Amino acid sequence: MAVTEPAPVALPAAHEGILRRQSLRESAARTYARSLPIVPVRARGLTIEGADGRRYLDCLSGAGTLALGHNHPVVLEAIKKVIDSGAPLHVLDLATPVKDAFTTELFATLPREFADDARIQFCGPAGTDAVEAALKLVRTATGRSGLLSFTGAYHGMTAGALDASGGATDVRVTRLPFPQNYRCPFGIGGERGAELGARWTENLLDDPKGGVPRPAGMILEPVQGEGGVIPAPDAWMRRMREITAARSIPLIADEVQTGVGRTGTFWAVEHSGIVPDVMVFSKAIGGSLPLAVVVYRSELDAWQPGAHAGTFRGNQLAMAAGAATLAFVRENRLADRAATLGARMLGRLQGLAAAHSCIGDVRGRGLMIGVELVDPDAASPDALVPPPAPALAADVQQECLDRGLIVELGGRHSGVVRLLPPLTLTEEQAVAVLDRFADALAAAERSLQRRTDSGQSY
Repeated sequence: MAVTEPAPVALPAAHEGILRRQSLRESAARTYARSLPIVPVRARGLTIEGADGRRYLDCLSGAGTLALGHNHPVVLEAIKKVIDSGAPLHVLDLATPVKDAFTTELFATLPREFADDARIQFCGPAGTDAVEAALKLVRTATGRSGLLSFTGAYHGMTAGALDASGGATDVRVTRLPFPQNYRCPFGIGGERGAELGARWTENLLDDPKGGVPRPAGMILEPVQGEGGVIPAPDAWMRRMREITAARSIPLIADEVQTGVGRTGTFWAVEHSGIVPDVMVFSKAIGGSLPLAVVVYRSELDAWQPGAHAGTFRGNQLAMAAGAATLAFVRENRLADRAATLGARMLGRLQGLAAAHSCIGDVRGRGLMIGVELVDPDAASPDALVPPPAPALAADVQQECLDRGLIVELGGRHSGVVRLLPPLTLTEEQAVAVLDRFADALAAAERSLQRRTDSGQSY
């Protein structure tokens, strides 16, 4: 796909007016609109066209929701087919042909050992709703209340999901160290650092004076997204599975962002080969529309009728779009393509890191990529790695936007530039994305140097 600038589709004044009215009418909780002041009016694949006439390459993809990019033909056709059929669009939890087709397709993509003995729970339409259902499920099934989660985790914005996330302030969940190479909590990194984290977990659970009663479950992300795009080592994932299985602790894999081919396998747990007890899905499984489900081993199915419900758990359009998306990703082996293209992009970014000291680390899996920006001049003599540079990351994000590239920030200090392009990304588009990113990084560095030379600071 050629990356060209189109003729304007609306007057700049209209664009500015819409943004102004948004800032006056919408709550202070809005997020993406603050750092990405664009007004999308058309979109297709990787490309968004704004009301100001500019065209952008979208490497946010609805925070990972758009596995096939914007308005993919198979998704639009699936939605149109349901609308034209006269089928009901709202059915609570009644059985429908659309729902049956979605469930069948979803189960066909799951690890066979898991799918052969699984149940599905349709939840409210957001990923955080599915997390809440999963936590409630394991508490109901085990009769226990405690939970194990990890530093840096992000599981959603509702109360229970936030409790299990890394930013919780009212701690009611036991936090365990998540393995990192670059900022290892033990200052070691690699296999040894991950093993120390596993030992800590095992010791805490077995220590009669550890202060942690046997919990209802452990929840983890195979790749921490909001935490800074940190892939969990495969060996560590297997250790967590061994530790939880040996102690009859249900293991919950949060695949809300990592699922549907994003990391180079259809589900991220497949990298390690583990079979969790519960899997949480949302984002891409709805094919761009709101949908969330929990799939779990049948022996955990301890619900009473109506014990967990939701008015919008029967979204027929989302199920049709989701089934079409799952089938397209599976039939076209897009997970394999994400692995191949993602490895190439990581390789080029690592080459960029060699020429820019402000890039502390490049990491990711498949088309879930993070570039951590640091301030090498601010590192203390005894520091293992330089401190993060969130202001520089924000500058890079703005410079990217100025060049028609949409990226997201994440990480503990918002110092990680995140790339989540659609799985339909072409090699030509990948080159364009990285070219714009490299140019934006250089521009942000020049701006920083000018401020430094003039005695200014962030």
